[in-house]
Amino acid sequence: MTHISRRQFAALAGASALAPSALFAQSGPGGYPDRPVKLIVPFAPGGVYDSFARPWAEKVKPYLGNTVVVENMGGAGGMIGAGAASRAKNDGYTLLLGGGGPHVINPIAARKISYHWKNDFEPICVASMNGLGATVHPSVPAKNLMELIDYLKKNPGQMSYASAGTGSATHLGAELFKRLTGISDLPHVPYKGGGASLVDLVSGQVKLSFVNITGQILELHKQGKLRILAMTTPQRMKGAPDIPTCEEAGLKDMIALNFTALFAPAGTARPILDHVANATRKLLAEADFQKYLISSGAESSPDDTPEKTAAFLEEEHRRWGPVIKHIGLTIG
Repeated sequence: MTHISRRQFAALAGASALAPSALFAQSGPGGYPDRPVKLIVPFAPGGVYDSFARPWAEKVKPYLGNTVVVENMGGAGGMIGAGAASRAKNDGYTLLLGGGGPHVINPIAARKISYHWKNDFEPICVASMNGLGATVHPSVPAKNLMELIDYLKKNPGQMSYASAGTGSATHLGAELFKRLTGISDLPHVPYKGGGASLVDLVSGQVKLSFVNITGQILELHKQGKLRILAMTTPQRMKGAPDIPTCEEAGLKDMIALNFTALFAPAGTARPILDHVANATRKLLAEADFQKYLISSGAESSPDDTPEKTAAFLEEEHRRWGPVIKHIGLTIG
């Protein structure tokens, strides 16, 4: 899990404090927003969602036109916060930072959920995106993804994979890998969070994981303490241009993304959605903000629109629905 340090946040917040954009607040339709906007983060403070939400809230003000207040509302894998956002007034003053858990995995796998991922929200834009890394302990005799697949097929049951927990992106990414390669004898070892699984991966207690890519993971790769064989992103990541994608490495359709996206309650006026999307797009185009995201293992999607975001979510449901049903995953 990615954590934002005080030093990182202070550097990002102050990097363009005197930039011309900070001198002129750009209000939107009908003067919106004429009071602070609340951004619900459906997870506890300090995690990967916060690592985008708080810098975004701090830096988007000149483009949005008013202050953004972050409210962490964790619980039930993001369902409590997402549910609260879905029931908020659709006037643009409550937004949600959603993602794969609240908008893809939970709607497919949860036994009971208080909101509909599509009908109860208006998508605004995909804010940040990163992938998983097919990552092994250095003792594994595989230097690339095809060698790993060959090793696993020749040594069935001799290796297990670690995940950040059942139903996590790291779990589903590995199950997609198994589905695409036909490897069945690869046991799952779920941990209570990415930090715990990472400790055992570095120590060699487990030898394989499809880890969430963060700045820390990339540094461990550079130090030779872990070996990232391939990325599950469609294109190579800017923060690790030397690491191929899984598709480049020979495994077609092995795409697994972590993302954060902005949403508003259903019925929010389109001009408000466009204003928030445009404000976010301008911020994501700033060099300092891009550098921050890349250093944390993520990348921006500055050209996203409500329509592109809706299409992306549909694609994610088509990708993960069969995987979740195949493994019989249920939540709650």
